[in-house]
Amino acid sequence: MSPLLLLRVHADLRLGLGHVARALALQEAWRALGGQACLAVSGDERARRVGGGRHPFLDQPLPCEAVDLGEDPHAPLPTDLRDRAAVVLVDQWDTSTAFLQALRPLKVAIMEDDTDAHEAADLLFQPYLEGVAWPDHPVKVVAGRKVRPYETTSGACRVLRGSAFIVVDRTALELRPKRMPQQPLAVHKLLVTFGGSDGPNLAQRAFDLLARLVAEDRWRGACTLLAPNGIQGEPFPGCTVARSLPNLTRRLPDFDALWCAAGITLAEALCLGVPAAVWGQNERQHAILADLALANGCFDLGVGTEAAPAATAEALSGWLGPEGQDSRQEQVRDGMALVDGLGASRVAQELWKLAQG
Repeated sequence: MSPLLLLRVHADLRLGLGHVARALALQEAWRALGGQACLAVSGDERARRVGGGRHPFLDQPLPCEAVDLGEDPHAPLPTDLRDRAAVVLVDQWDTSTAFLQALRPLKVAIMEDDTDAHEAADLLFQPYLEGVAWPDHPVKVVAGRKVRPYETTSGACRVLRGSAFIVVDRTALELRPKRMPQQPLAVHKLLVTFGGSDGPNLAQRAFDLLARLVAEDRWRGACTLLAPNGIQGEPFPGCTVARSLPNLTRRLPDFDALWCAAGITLAEALCLGVPAAVWGQNERQHAILADLALANGCFDLGVGTEAAPAATAEALSGWLGPEGQDSRQEQVRDGMALVDGLGASRVAQELWKLAQG
């Protein structure tokens, strides 16, 4: 019988749909191994759509089973669903020891945790929060099993760290260029997006800042700005404002650079060799971006809600212009080395081993 993977996710204005997008990539990798998958979703009205079996981005059914758990991020799983499953992956940021213990007797895995709650789980994936760059060697033998540097333990929980476990959609892997893209002298086409909800309203802040650069003749490129909440003010010359961009992954290579927050779009941009400037939406997200920036995967502009406009404009204009070409080229090189597009497959394989163990 095919083992059933439960993907426990939450979607609301604060988190957006990034966790759902990651779950969709993982269910595809899991089904490729021969398993079955179910999205167990809580959250706002968008979660109702996903829990009702509709794709969050496309007008089509989900490729797997889905269950609507209501609004509570800590809503329990239905008993019949839990009894059918072999393993559950919790991917919703906020969790607790009690919440994880209530999932037993299932095997329990978590995607990202900066608390001690994961010690109540069997497996933790930490692609960002403990550093993204981890080597494969040297290998040491612990309790008769080979252990690589990216693996450690926290309590009884096995922890897998680093960018090898960054999940992207299969489309990003298919579109990944065979050779490293060469950066233009200056960025002519810029995409700006801070997610499908943009709770902190960073799109408006970015719009105001770019309008300032254009008015001061410090940047002359074209900008596509995704603003789900709309924009106050008339678009400046070269600026196109849209609420969303269909098939976003396939459109990323059309742009010279990306300005975004942490999330699956950033991971896909790194995989595709599109250089990215990043704003954290909060301190926790900024910790993720800081680790990526330390590995030279992106250009870190700090926490967007706290950014000083003058300093950000100065840094961004340099990065977008001719003097930023070398930095963007190096970030393309190092970003593509960090995110090779196989993270979903690696996570699915580790979950499969957990389910069989």
